[in-house]
Amino acid sequence: MLATARRGAEVRAFVPSKDFAQSQQFYSDIGFVQEFAHGDIAGYRLGQTAFLLQDFYQPQHANNFMMHLTVDDLGLFWAHLQKAGVAARYGVKLEAPQERPWGLIDMTMTDPSGVLWRIAQRMERDE
Repeated sequence: MLATARRGAEVRAFVPSKDFAQSQQFYSDIGFVQEFAHGDIAGYRLGQTAFLLQDFYQPQHANNFMMHLTVDDLGLFWAHLQKAGVAARYGVKLEAPQERPWGLIDMTMTDPSGVLWRIAQRMERDE
């Protein structure tokens, strides 16, 4: 199921979905690549980031679930979400990127099941 040429440890969160088919389409539309789908689990990857979408929904769990994603170009990611019309198509909430008091530039997005995503601009390390 998770056959991969990658070596080493990897952690993947199990993200809940209220409507499994809709959530699969949502994550594909925002740029994740579906690695597999088998029964009630589907694997998604965006660059080095991956998670498992599950056909499981408990409102209290989903509404308290949060994921954090860093991307190389948050402006480009935001533009893609706007062009794809995901807010209107899926009835999800998007908050535009902004600089936070703690120094990150990030945005928020809820998925169709109520899972909150914080998506941040990758910060360059001082060498």
